Amino acid sequence: MQPGLEHWVENIAKPYVSENTYDGYEVDVRVHLVPGLGAHKLDKLEPEHLERFYRKMPEAGSSAGTAHHAHRTIRVALGEAKRRGHVATNVAEIAKAPRLEEEDIEPFTIEEVQSLLVEAAKLRNSTRWVVALALGLRQGEALGLHWEDVDLDAGYVRIRKNRLRPKYAHGCGDTPCGRKAGYCPQKQQTRREHKSTKSRAGRRTIGLPDPLIKLLRQHQEQQDKERIEAGGDWEDKGYVFASRTGGPLSPNTDFHTWKKLLRDAGVRDGRLHDARHTAATVLLILGVPDVVVDAIMGWEPGGAARMRARYMHVTGTLLRKVAQQVGDALWEPSKTG
Repeated sequence: MQPGLEHWVENIAKPYVSENTYDGYEVDVRVHLVPGLGAHKLDKLEPEHLERFYRKMPEAGSSAGTAHHAHRTIRVALGEAKRRGHVATNVAEIAKAPRLEEEDIEPFTIEEVQSLLVEAAKLRNSTRWVVALALGLRQGEALGLHWEDVDLDAGYVRIRKNRLRPKYAHGCGDTPCGRKAGYCPQKQQTRREHKSTKSRAGRRTIGLPDPLIKLLRQHQEQQDKERIEAGGDWEDKGYVFASRTGGPLSPNTDFHTWKKLLRDAGVRDGRLHDARHTAATVLLILGVPDVVVDAIMGWEPGGAARMRARYMHVTGTLLRKVAQQVGDALWEPSKTG
């Protein structure tokens, strides 16, 4: 079992999936699947072996989400093994998947969004947070945005690139620094900075509200000043949201900036992805047609209805709007009476 999974992830999956997908597969195989299922031969694996393994994962400190991810990975691996004739059945399709209760996420209120925007205005790259809350861009989409994809005169942005999480290797050679690769003084980047958005729905054009166009113009002017100040140190890579020398922003640093922004604004804690929930909910409240919402959010047609149900929460504002409509219909005095 062990050689089979390791061979699959390194030689079959890695050349054909994205870097982020490979990272997830590799961690599942190395940290969870091989230690937990390595005693079983591939063709002797039974659904009950998987189900017992899933039950033990929480006892070892793994979350339900981690167990569910491991299940998806072994299902993909065994599916490939079945296609190649190494096993007769994909037992991961038979085994009961780990129970994963969907978290009930409440989007930020309009008042909370306004508080966040006031506090964000004090930061470098403040418009990055306006883009998240107003357009619902994913983190990778916002950090991967390039000026060549922004047309402020026409008032739109094209979403075509995703920022990837950086990955490093040691550059200290024969004199090891003793640190993790990411903290090596001579670290070397081993992963490209961004990739093209893979899905057709993800590659999309979004119209910009006038206030956001104004903010982006101001942001562009500020970046021009930073370019002059940096002089020869400036990296002309074209990122809309960049470091002080023009390089890409770190997703990890971006996440911690978001957490600090919440605290400084006095707003309840939330995931960075909750900004996307908020943007989708606002579109629902405004009554934007479903097909337009799907295009703005970058949802695939086949799963768009499911995604709307996931992202667009029935808020108090919407409930009051519906209640008012019902009241008007039932109790409004007849104009003919």
